[in-house]
Amino acid sequence: MNFRCLLLLLLLLGSSAQARETFVGQVSYVTDGDTLWVQPDSGGEPRKLRLLGVDAPEICQSGGKEARDMLAQLALQRRVTVKVSYYDRYGRGLATVALDGQDLGARMVRAGQAWSYGWRGRPGLYAAQETQARQSRSGVFAAASPESPRAFRKRHGSCHPDRK
Repeated sequence: MNFRCLLLLLLLLGSSAQARETFVGQVSYVTDGDTLWVQPDSGGEPRKLRLLGVDAPEICQSGGKEARDMLAQLALQRRVTVKVSYYDRYGRGLATVALDGQDLGARMVRAGQAWSYGWRGRPGLYAAQETQARQSRSGVFAAASPESPRAFRKRHGSCHPDRK
C-alpha cells in the first residue's frame, strides 16, 4: 500500500470515528420536537443534536409547538446519554438520545408528536411506534389526514429563515 492510500485510509477512519461518539450531558435547550442542545458533562460548548430517525412537525406547522413542548417537558434540564451517528448539513449531530434508559425518539413517535423518518422506501427506525400512534390517534395522528413535516417543507419551505 502506498503512502497516499494509507493517508487517505487514516483520514477516512478518523472522520468516521469522530462522527460516532457517545457522551453524557444535560439538555440545556429544546428548539423543536426533534432538535435539542446538550451540554456535555465533559465540558465544552453545548451540542446541537437532532433525534435520529424522527421527523417532528415544523414549529410553524400544526402540532409543531406541541411537539417542542413535549420534548422540553421530557428532557429539559435532565441528564441524557447521547450516541451521535453522524452530522447533517446544518452541523447538527444526528443522535439517539436516551433519558433514564428510554429512547426519546421512540417516545416522541409513540406519543404521536413525530413521524418515523423513513428513507428511500424504508419505514424508519420507529415504524412500529408510528403505527401505534396512528392506531390510537395520538398527537398529530388525531387529525384525519396529518401532513408530514417532509410534505409541509416541500409546500411551504422551512420555518427557519436560515434554512432554505
